[in-house]
Amino acid sequence: MLGRGGMGNIMKQAQMMQKRMKQVQEELEARRVEASAGGGMVTAVVSGKQQLISLTIDPKAVDPDDVEMLQDLVVAAVSEALKQSHKLAEEEMGKVTGGINIPGLF
Repeated sequence: MLGRGGMGNIMKQAQMMQKRMKQVQEELEARRVEASAGGGMVTAVVSGKQQLISLTIDPKAVDPDDVEMLQDLVVAAVSEALKQSHKLAEEEMGKVTGGINIPGLF
């Protein structure tokens, strides 16, 4: 059974963790990851909070006779950037939570 001091200490630690998690979330919003597809023909930049920031398409990738290829490159670049962003968020939050996965955290 926890005494008053033990419970107060747990609450203090929880508050410190919550504050640090908020800081990490703010830092993630400012972080950027970049991924490209088609040898750099399409490049996506995503924030650490999985928001698409920019998409760059090399004019050489635009072929009116093969729109599907361009669509595939866009999907591939954005998907990879989102994957990297999610991994970054997991790693940064893992530092705060000690590796404990807290559903809905990010």
